[in-house]
Amino acid sequence: MSSIARLTGAAVAAGVVAAAIALPAVGGTGAMFVSASEDLGIKPQELKEPPLAERTTVLDAKGEPIATFYEEYRQNVRLDQIADVMKTAIISIEDYRYYEHGPIDIEGTVRALAKNLSSGGISQGGSSITQQYVKQVLLNSGTTKKEKNAALEASYARKLNELRYAMAIEKKYTKDQILGKYLNIVYFGARAYGIEAAAKRFFGVTAAELTLPQAATLAGAVQDPLQTDPSRGKEYRARLLARRNVVLDRMAELKKITPEEATAAKATKLGYKGTPLPGGCEASDYPYFCMYVRNEILSNPDFGKTKKARTQFLNRGGLEIRTTLDPKMQAAAEKAIKKHVHPSDNPVASEALVKPGTGEIKAMAASRNYGISKRKNEMSYNVVADAVHGGGIGFQAGSTFKTFTLLTALKQGMKINDGFTVGSGFRAPYYSSFKNCKGENIGDPSATITNDEGGGGFKSLATGTWGSVNTFFMTLEQKVGLCNVIKTAQSLGIKRADGNPLREFETFTLGINEMDPVTVATAYAAIGARGKYCAPMAITSIKDRDGKVTNYKPKCKQAIDPEVTDAAANILSGVFTKGTMRGVGGIGRPAAGKTGTTDAQSTAWFAGFTPDLAGAVSIGDPRGAVSYKLNNITIGGRYYGSVFGASIPGPIWKDTMLSALKGIPATDFTPVNSSRFGGCGASCQPRRQEPDPGHTPDGLLDDANIDTTLTH
Repeated sequence: MSSIARLTGAAVAAGVVAAAIALPAVGGTGAMFVSASEDLGIKPQELKEPPLAERTTVLDAKGEPIATFYEEYRQNVRLDQIADVMKTAIISIEDYRYYEHGPIDIEGTVRALAKNLSSGGISQGGSSITQQYVKQVLLNSGTTKKEKNAALEASYARKLNELRYAMAIEKKYTKDQILGKYLNIVYFGARAYGIEAAAKRFFGVTAAELTLPQAATLAGAVQDPLQTDPSRGKEYRARLLARRNVVLDRMAELKKITPEEATAAKATKLGYKGTPLPGGCEASDYPYFCMYVRNEILSNPDFGKTKKARTQFLNRGGLEIRTTLDPKMQAAAEKAIKKHVHPSDNPVASEALVKPGTGEIKAMAASRNYGISKRKNEMSYNVVADAVHGGGIGFQAGSTFKTFTLLTALKQGMKINDGFTVGSGFRAPYYSSFKNCKGENIGDPSATITNDEGGGGFKSLATGTWGSVNTFFMTLEQKVGLCNVIKTAQSLGIKRADGNPLREFETFTLGINEMDPVTVATAYAAIGARGKYCAPMAITSIKDRDGKVTNYKPKCKQAIDPEVTDAAANILSGVFTKGTMRGVGGIGRPAAGKTGTTDAQSTAWFAGFTPDLAGAVSIGDPRGAVSYKLNNITIGGRYYGSVFGASIPGPIWKDTMLSALKGIPATDFTPVNSSRFGGCGASCQPRRQEPDPGHTPDGLLDDANIDTTLTH
C-alpha cells in the first residue's frame, strides 16, 4: 500500500494542503487546490516588483564603454532573445507542467509528499516557476539582511504569503511573461544574475546562442548555485557537470530531446570559460577617471539625497553614463607621462586635462598603474584627484600659486611693468605685515624666505613671474594682501586635496597647500576662459533603465574680470620664451603657464593653458614628499641632480599638448588692454621703464637676467 493510501481522508486533505504550502512542486490548479484555498481563505495578494538591479555602463565622450558598475551583474533580455532550448531545459527540470497549471499543482504536490513520506526525508519538492519568481522578487526587494532572510524563511506563513503572491502574478502576467521575468532574475552562480549574464560568464555567448549542453548546464545550476558554482574549483564543476546530465536525462524522459541527443550532449565537456566579469575601475582602461566618476556620483547630492540612495542609483540603476573623457587626449597624456616617468619609479607623475569654459575633464593619467600589488608598484587611490573623488592628500603646489598673487595685483590696478626692488631674502617687517582671512596677524619676522639662485634687483610683474622670484612674490603678496590672494584662489576653485581648510600663512603664494592636478588644471582653465570659472565636470548625461535622459550642464561663473586674465595670460605666456620654461619651449600656438617647485625639491609642478585646453602635471613621492625629495634621483631612466617644474612636469605638459591639440585650430589669447595694463604706473623701474609686453612680446628681458634653473 502506498504512503498516500495509508493516510485517512482527513489526513489526506490536511496533508495535501500542508504539502501545497510547504512542498509545492510542479503541480496544477485542480479542484482540490481551489477548494482548499477557499477553505483557508487564500486570496491573491499584489506583489511589489521593484526594478531589478542592473549593471551601469560608463561611456567616454564618443560613446564607447570604459567601465561597468553593478551590485549584481545582470543584463535583462526579452524572452525572444533567449534560445528556445534554454526555455525547454529550465521548464523540464524545474516545472515540466508549467504551461498546464496555475500557481500550484496539487498533482505534483501529492506526488512530492508521497515520495518524501516514503523516503523519510525530502527527496522531491521545489516551487513552481511562478513561486520561484515570487521568492526571488522578495529576496531582491530586501534591503537588509533581516529582510532577505525572511524571504528564505522555512515557515508555513512565508509559504502561504508566497502562494497569495503567486496567484496574483498568474492573474497579472501571461506564462511567457512570467518565464521571461524568472530567467532574468534567477541566480546561476559565479556572480551571474539572469540568463544573459550567466550565458556570457559561463560560456562567452549570449542567451540567444546557447546550445543544448550549455542550456542544460545553466538549467541545472539554479537548484543550488552555490554548490555548483564552477568558479569555486574542480569539486564544484564536477557537481555542475553531474547536474547538467540530470537535466539532459529529464529532457529525454519528457521527449523534449531524443536519447541520442542526450547521450551526445552528455559526452561533451562542461565547457565553463569563466569569462571575466566587466568590473569596476580596476578593470577599466581609464581607472583614475573611472574612480572620479564613481566618487562624483557617490558624493554629489544631485544623484541622491543619501549615500545609500546614491550607491543604489549607481550599482542597481541600469544606467548609461556619458562622460567628458576624450580618448585622444587621454592617450596623449598617458604617452607623455610614460616617456618621462616609469611605472616602477618611486615618484609618481600625474596629469589632468580640463577644457576652458566648460570645466570638462578630458583626461586623467598617472605614471603608475591602478591596483593593490606592491610588487608591481601599483597605486590604490586616485593620485590625480582630491580625496572626495578617491584621491589622497595631494602634493604641495609650489610656485603655481604665484599666479593667484599675480591676478590679485592686476585686479588691484597694477600694470604689467609695475614692480619692486627686492633682495635675495625676504623677512616680514612686522607680525601685522600679513593677515589671514580672520584678520589675525600671521607675519613671521623671524623667518627669512630666499631665492634659490639669488635673483635680487628690480622685478616687475612680468619679470618677477618669468623668473619665479620668491622674494618678489612675498613682497607682492604683502602689498596686495594675503587674504585677497586667498580669495582670488578660492574664486578659481582652489581647495586642499585632503578637504581641510586652506593653510593661510604668509608663504601661501609659494604653494604650501597640498593640491591635486584636477583642481589646479581647472583653476588655470578659468584663466584660459578669460576669468570664467567652471567647476570640474566629468558627467554630461545619464540615461536611466527606462530610456529617460538627464543632461548635465557646466556650472560656471565669471570669477575674474576678463581683462585681468588677458593681462595675466600675456605675462604667463612669457614663461615659455623668457622664463623658467625657456629651455623647454612652447607648443607652436598661444600658450601660457607656470612652473612650480617646492622647498628643496619635494615636489614639482607645471600648470598651463591655451584657450582650448588646460592641464596640470605634478610629480612627487607618495611615500612622503618631504622625506623622499626629488634630488639625486633617477626617474624614467634618467638621472636628475634636482627636479624642478621645468625638468619633468613641464616637458610632460608640452608633449601632451602637442599631441592632444593636434588637428584642433589654434585660438589666440585676447590682446591686453594696453591703456589699462600697459607700461607701469606708480612703481616703475628706477631710471629705466621696462617695455610693455603687450606691445613687444619679444626682447622684453635680457636673457642674462634670467637664470633658467630658477624653476619654482
